[in-house]
Amino acid sequence: MGGIILFDGVCNFCDSSVQFIIKHDEAAYFKFASIQSDAGQALLAQYEVPKNIDSVILIEHGKAYFESTAALKICRRLDSFWPVCYIFITIPPSIRNKMYRLFAKNRYRLFGRKEVCLLPTPSQRKRFL
Repeated sequence: MGGIILFDGVCNFCDSSVQFIIKHDEAAYFKFASIQSDAGQALLAQYEVPKNIDSVILIEHGKAYFESTAALKICRRLDSFWPVCYIFITIPPSIRNKMYRLFAKNRYRLFGRKEVCLLPTPSQRKRFL
């Protein structure tokens, strides 16, 4: 089984990221659920994700990954040159996550937010929980 990506369903940047991942994941390794959905809320509880985590979360091999670690592990599974980005995993998490949190904190201001989650196309629907 592949990984599950939980994302902020009202964040424009997060939605664009999901669309990007779908486009660059030809093997369809990832499934998706918005954090706001019933499935997303159930997974947050099941994996005991801290309440302060409200951006991308990767569930893979029975473990939840957050912040920059989640983003880099996602890159590692994408097509093309994106797996090369995984080299940044060597940077200490305290540094990576500080930068990640700064971006995540400002994502609504920079990219805006939606009132409702975007509905996937019929071909994408099977990849959403």
